[in-house]
Amino acid sequence: MREAANIRAVEALGVDWLGFIFWPKSSRYVDAVPDYLPVRAKRVGVFVDASAADIKAKAEAYGLDIIQLHGQESPDFLRTLRDTLPPVRGQAAPPKLIKAFPIATKADLEACRAYDGVADYFLFDTRAALPGGNGRQFDWSVLAAYDGQTPFLLSGGIGPADSSRLQQFHHPRCIGIDLNSRFELSPGLKDTEALRRFLSAIT
Repeated sequence: MREAANIRAVEALGVDWLGFIFWPKSSRYVDAVPDYLPVRAKRVGVFVDASAADIKAKAEAYGLDIIQLHGQESPDFLRTLRDTLPPVRGQAAPPKLIKAFPIATKADLEACRAYDGVADYFLFDTRAALPGGNGRQFDWSVLAAYDGQTPFLLSGGIGPADSSRLQQFHHPRCIGIDLNSRFELSPGLKDTEALRRFLSAIT
């Protein structure tokens, strides 16, 4: 998200986390600190193969609570990052780490194993040419094969018509859903009314 008024309005809906994309190739790229940043909702910074120095700088500038890694970052990179990231905004611990994985088949879940116990959360997104924000879904049934201990977020093209499907989806490690492109008026600008209706339908 980029626009202060939109950030404030979406936070008021009661969402838990709000994302800021720091990948320059994204149409949602955030290149300046908005005039308003979430106070109650957690701030998530999304990176794709960024350097540790860049991640640290953005974490401090935006007061990030969570770092989402959406590229080819190795388990060792995550370990080093955890050891070097300082706490922000008076927190006692450094930002939490999410590792995103592109999923199409059960075989794609094997990549998670090396990160179990290294990342705080996983994010399962649709396998596509570019990371994230493509509006496409994968077959959620393949996640029945996920037997890791790391909690995960369900992502990938979830839209307003998916409320009933989400109510039928159950996995003991799923802790939340990621809503993005299907709830946008334009890249980075969320449709707050569509989000309000959807959130009412699934709670």
